[in-house]
Amino acid sequence: MIDNMLFKSEEKAIFALRALYNSYGYLPFKMSKFEEYDIYVRNKDFLVSDSVITFNDTNGKLLALKPDVTLSIIKNTTDEEGCKQKVYYNENVYRVSQRTHQFKEIMQAGLECIGDIDSYDIFEAVYLAAKSLDTVSPDFVLDISHMGIVSAILDEASDSQDFKKNAVRLISERNLHETEALCRAYEIEDSYKEKVCALVNMYGAADKVISALDNICTGERAAKELSDLKSLCALINKTEYKNNIRIDFSVLNDMSYYNGIVFSGFINGISDSVLSGGRYDKLIERMGRKSGAIGFALYLDLLEELDTEKKLYDVDVLVVYNDMTDASLVMDTVKELTDKGLLVSAQKAVPQRLRYKEIKWLCKEGV
Repeated sequence: MIDNMLFKSEEKAIFALRALYNSYGYLPFKMSKFEEYDIYVRNKDFLVSDSVITFNDTNGKLLALKPDVTLSIIKNTTDEEGCKQKVYYNENVYRVSQRTHQFKEIMQAGLECIGDIDSYDIFEAVYLAAKSLDTVSPDFVLDISHMGIVSAILDEASDSQDFKKNAVRLISERNLHETEALCRAYEIEDSYKEKVCALVNMYGAADKVISALDNICTGERAAKELSDLKSLCALINKTEYKNNIRIDFSVLNDMSYYNGIVFSGFINGISDSVLSGGRYDKLIERMGRKSGAIGFALYLDLLEELDTEKKLYDVDVLVVYNDMTDASLVMDTVKELTDKGLLVSAQKAVPQRLRYKEIKWLCKEGV
């Protein structure tokens, strides 16, 4: 009867996502609300916002309310040769909202797969990301790209880290004019300039984009990375979500942390991306680990936008009784109605602000 209860969209999603992740062998992961501040300072570029709420512990150590879940999971798991740790979470994080520009407690759910990552694990993460979006609404799109391809092409073009950093930003903005200007400023050879600029327009159906990528992934490393993307798309094309998943190279993350597949999810009716994820082996390496890793987070607070359609009624039936009404009659009446899937409120008077479809009197009306 969960669907008939007065849960918000994000609350309904939590129940469904737990069942989904459990069914694929992901185990629940619980963590403290705070971590040592140092872990966030050393990886602040990885965070959505570099503003962190801090406080001193009783021993003087500086702690922080966690602004991110992935870093905590990495810190609290260990490498196990040949194995993978698959965990899911439903946690609140504390960071500055992009809308209000004030600190906000943000509910998010997601999963992480850490260990000996292979092509199936990458597919499973992308597939579960799509299935997570479908759990909220079937009207969704999951955009994927590949940091390995971008990195390989930019490495061919230049050794300058500043060039690469700026190029990633401009490609993510789909800014062809400024990308061309950047290539001129760094005197990039025409053959490489064409490849870099071509990335700006790499978005659309998988078959179409992969055909275009074949023309620019001519280097050995780029061709290998493209082969990985082709393998993923071949598996996706066998699923029910092949028409919901597109390739879009404006979906890019920091090359210091991410490698391989990255992705972002959108739901019709919500203005911002509600899901983001990708492969982050470089982050694992920076934290002294040898494993590979892939995961994603679904930002449940954004689902509030799906609840903006005003409901006409708070309950289906208002049951009114008085002090003279037998309690067993009230109990039986409420049970009969709720067993039918109706929303019921039993009251001894008619609340002024309660909206109801019908009223059922168990006493003389108005008494």
